[in-house]
Amino acid sequence: MFARLDSARRADALRSIDSAEFDVLVVGGGVVGAGAALDAASRGLSVALVEAHDWAAGTSSRSSKLVHGGLRYLEQLEFKLVREALKERGLLLRRLAPHLVRPVPFLFPLEKQWERAYVGAGVLLYDSIGGAGAVPMHRHLSRRRMAEVGPSLNASAFAGAIRYYDAQMDDARLVMTLVRTAAQHGATVLSRARVTSLLRSEGAVRGARVEVDGQTVDVRARRVISATGVWTDSLNSMSSAPAPFNVRMSKGVHVLVPRERIQLDGGLITRTEKSVLFVIPWGAYWIVGTTDTPYDGDPAAVSASDEDVAYILDHVNAVLRSPLTVDDVVGTYAGLRPLLDGASGDTAKLSREHAVAQPEPGFFVIAGGKYTTYRVMAADVVDAAVSGLGQAVAPSLTARLPLCGAVGYHELWADRARVAAESGLPTSTVERLLGRYGSAVSDVLALAAQDPALKAEVAGYLAAEIVYAVTHEGALDLEDVLHRRTRIAVEHLDQGASVADQVADLIAGPLRWSVADRDAAVQAYRASTKMVAR
Repeated sequence: MFARLDSARRADALRSIDSAEFDVLVVGGGVVGAGAALDAASRGLSVALVEAHDWAAGTSSRSSKLVHGGLRYLEQLEFKLVREALKERGLLLRRLAPHLVRPVPFLFPLEKQWERAYVGAGVLLYDSIGGAGAVPMHRHLSRRRMAEVGPSLNASAFAGAIRYYDAQMDDARLVMTLVRTAAQHGATVLSRARVTSLLRSEGAVRGARVEVDGQTVDVRARRVISATGVWTDSLNSMSSAPAPFNVRMSKGVHVLVPRERIQLDGGLITRTEKSVLFVIPWGAYWIVGTTDTPYDGDPAAVSASDEDVAYILDHVNAVLRSPLTVDDVVGTYAGLRPLLDGASGDTAKLSREHAVAQPEPGFFVIAGGKYTTYRVMAADVVDAAVSGLGQAVAPSLTARLPLCGAVGYHELWADRARVAAESGLPTSTVERLLGRYGSAVSDVLALAAQDPALKAEVAGYLAAEIVYAVTHEGALDLEDVLHRRTRIAVEHLDQGASVADQVADLIAGPLRWSVADRDAAVQAYRASTKMVAR
C-alpha cells in the first residue's frame, strides 16, 4: 500500500542512480530536502534524494517538536512569516498529516495585570491570521483558574494566564514520512550517500559525485538542489561561484523530565531574557527548552552541556512551585538552527525567513526558514530549479497531497476500539500507534499478528515497531532505530544502551546481519553513547 524503504528498494535505488539521468537531484534528507523531493516528484519530475547520514539525522530530528507560527515573532513584527507558518500549520493538521500533527494547549503566564491586554491582543492576532479555525481560540484565565489548570505552577507569582493552542509532532517521523511519500511518487531515495563534489558539463552543474555503500557513483541530473541546513556552507564550497549567503548556527537544547514531575494540563510558554521557554507534553515526558546561542563547532558534534541544562532548569523553576533538579532529567538533546547570516550578533534576533539562490547554472541553494514552513520552502526552491528546464512543469501540488498514513486515519481512530480488540492490544497502545503511523498501522499490526512475540514492549515501544523500522522505514542500524524511528535514545538517560542487545536481535534478520555483524553493531552503538551527567 505504501512505499517500503527496505533492502530491495535500496538495491534498486543504487542501480538507478548509477544509470539514469534525473531531472532533479536533491542533496539533504532533512525536512526541507525531503519536502523538495516530494514536491518535485509529485509534479512528474524524475527525482533523486541523497542524504549523507540518516533521514532527519541533523536539525530535523532535534527541534522542539512544534508546528507553530512562532508567537514571539509577532513582537519582532514578522507578520508575513507568522501568517505563512500558521497557514501551513492548518494544512498539516487538517489535510497533510493529521496522524502526525495534533493540537496542544499552552499557558502563557502573565506577570502583571496590564500584560493581559497587550499579550491578549497578540494572541488574538495569532488566532486570526493564517490558519484561523484549525485550533480552538484562546481564553483568558484568572489566577485561580491558572492554578487549577497547572497545579505545579507557582500561580501566586502571576496575575493569571492566557491559554492558546498550537500543534506538535514527532519531527523525525514527519521527515521519514515525507521521504516515504516521495518514494511513493517515484523518487529514488538513498540515505548514507555523501556528496563529495559537484559534476559540471557545458558550464553548468549537472549532478554530483556520491559515496555510497563503499562505492563512488556519478549521479547525473539536470538540476541540483542543496537543502543541507547547517551544512549549507560546506556544499557551497563545492561550487565554483561565490556563496550567495552564509548560514549561522544557533544551538537549541532540550531536556526531558518525567510527566509526573509537573502537573499541568497542556503545555507552557514563558519569556526568557533571550527567547522563550517551552514546557511541552511528550508521551510519558515533558520536553523543556530551549536555548538559543551561537555555535561555531562541528555540526555533527553538537551536544547539551551542563551549563545548557542548568540554564533550562533555572528558567523553568522560576514558574514551578516544586523546582526540578538534574536528578529529574532523564534525557537531553541538542540541535542547530540554520539561520541566514545577518548583521546581528544575537542569533535569537535573526530572521527565520528563508532564501533561495542560484550560485551557478544548474545549482540551487535554499537555507533559513522554520520547520513549520518546510513545504513552502520546498515549493520555492523547486519553482526556481524548474524554471528554464525546457519542459512544462505543473505548479506545486503538495498543499493538497496527504502524506503516507493520512488517508483513512480519522476512520481508524473512530474505530480504534475494534482495532484494539482484533489485534489483542490495549486501546491506549492502538491510539499511540495511530498517532505514529496513521492508516499504515495495519502494516505494523500485521507483523505482530504473524509473530505474537512482536507484541512485547521494548523501552515503551512494541517489538513490531522496531522490526517495521527496518522493513518499511529505511533504518539501517541501531542509531537509526533508537534515535529517530523510535525516540528511545532521547527518552532514556543511557540513550538506549541497555536495550541495544534486544533491538539488535530484532533487526539482525531483516538487515541480514551475521552474528559478528550484530555484535559489532551493539558494541559500536554502546561506544557512541555517553551518560548525561546528573
